[in-house]
Amino acid sequence: MPETRDVVFVVFDGVKMLDVTGPAEVFAEARTLGAGYTLRYVSVSGGPVRTSIGALLPAGPVTDLCDAGDIDTLVVPGGDDLVGLPVPSGLVEAVRLLRPRARRLVSICTGSFVLAAAGALDGRRATTHWRHAPLLDRAYPDVRVERDALFVEDDGVLTSAGVSAGIDLALALVERDHGPDLAREVARGLVMFMQRPGGQSQFSAPLALRAPRVPALRAVVDLVSAQPALEHTATSLAAAAGVTPRHLARLFQAELGTSPARFVEDTRLDHAKRLLDAGHGVAEAARGAGFGSPETMRRRFVARLGVSPSRYRARFSATGPGDRSG
Repeated sequence: MPETRDVVFVVFDGVKMLDVTGPAEVFAEARTLGAGYTLRYVSVSGGPVRTSIGALLPAGPVTDLCDAGDIDTLVVPGGDDLVGLPVPSGLVEAVRLLRPRARRLVSICTGSFVLAAAGALDGRRATTHWRHAPLLDRAYPDVRVERDALFVEDDGVLTSAGVSAGIDLALALVERDHGPDLAREVARGLVMFMQRPGGQSQFSAPLALRAPRVPALRAVVDLVSAQPALEHTATSLAAAAGVTPRHLARLFQAELGTSPARFVEDTRLDHAKRLLDAGHGVAEAARGAGFGSPETMRRRFVARLGVSPSRYRARFSATGPGDRSG
């Protein structure tokens, strides 16, 4: 008989359904191949919860686990109400109660906010959905947020990026528990990547910046955003702002937390992604975004996004039910 590993999901009203069912299906698929996973769902109320899609998810009480032995993997899924609002105290206490019983602690997507509120991420590296990573960074300064990672492990605490990244993390746990051969069979059965290429930056939306307060900086930001293909240098940007290059660098750091060169590169990457999304070729996108050559753009894509422009285009530009066999 395989070793039994008890996987417990802490669920709540508004929990993101795929944050639960995605990882659960990975463990369940592994079970059909001989892995000894058991799956349980508990809630603070001790009864069913209504998920993000309106379906009810049966769940037992958290307190029952206190007399039921150790937990192998404690999973805290995400939910929209965990961001921008105080994390429910009952949910935080449930994690604090169950955490000492678990061999490893896992969060999916915005479930990282629950772990952070419970103090489980203090002094640790962690990630979350790219859209909410800046808020996690600001709200919990003791957490070292890695914004591009699909998932992060730090001393038995594992956090994943948005939604489907929880499936990637669950597969990685299966590989760790039972080896790459079984994990590969799970991936094949679920028609998924064994290891998804690139980080979550490739999925992020274009830069969303508040308008700078300083008019000189606003003029530079507007210029680069409107015409990323121009040859923007520290000298030319400073001249457009009417300040010295050193002063412009201080303005960028103070208001935007970046450098002029990094802002130009980020803007060009965003513009190139939009051109590729719209179906433009790699060479055309490189020219339009100001990279100078397709090879320069390729190096930037690989360094920042973990994928080449052509692979990014293949992944995101096509829509519809056409043949994807190639």
